[in-house]
Amino acid sequence: MALVWMAQEGGDRYEVRRAGQNLRLYTNGVFHSQYNSRQPVTGGIWDTLMLPALARPPEHCRRVLVLGVGGGAVLRQLQHFVRPTLMVGIELNPVHLSVARRFFGLKGPNIALHQADALTWVDYYQGPLFDLIIDDLFGHVDGEAERVVAPDEHWCGRLIRLLKPEGTLVINCDRPRTLRAAAPLHGLRAEFTAGWALTVPGYENQVGAFFRAPVDVEDFLRRLRGWPALDQGRSRCRLRYGLRDIF
Repeated sequence: MALVWMAQEGGDRYEVRRAGQNLRLYTNGVFHSQYNSRQPVTGGIWDTLMLPALARPPEHCRRVLVLGVGGGAVLRQLQHFVRPTLMVGIELNPVHLSVARRFFGLKGPNIALHQADALTWVDYYQGPLFDLIIDDLFGHVDGEAERVVAPDEHWCGRLIRLLKPEGTLVINCDRPRTLRAAAPLHGLRAEFTAGWALTVPGYENQVGAFFRAPVDVEDFLRRLRGWPALDQGRSRCRLRYGLRDIF
């Protein structure tokens, strides 16, 4: 991989590297984001964070909140495939936000980026509710990515407070047992009508997608087939994912 940019801030090392046509963001060796403006689907876990937005018609995904921007890959994918009216991104690390704007092209009148602690921001937010909330809050411990906050009843309850009555909550879980223990499968199960687990080959992560409105897998697959980049039946499609019903 070619090194495009590097910076040392305090004890942290940031790198933007190019792998083929893909740009990647690394912080202290941890792989945080990957995006290719010519091919928005890259085969990474970020694909599965975006996919639940296509489970319902576009008019039901107008206001989006992303907690944990990183390099902005998910926001770029949502911009490409869904074009929400407003996307709010919360990121604690100012270097990540700078990289997202400078290298990943995360700009636009419908994008609002805030440098803030997402846990505090969620508690103090008083504005309109969101159609889609994506929790991708990860840090790094000993060179490994690790969730910042467990998706327990307390945390998920705080997120649900910001979600519209027919909204969707997406949680990136670092390992299968994290998803199995997630509150929307247990104490907050009554808040949702459907739940999916999405996976990508080569990643231990499991992404939980929890829907307050009914969803139909066949409708979802039809929407994917409307985009050549998302139709797994096409030879050039890089999207590779698994989906199972967890309710």
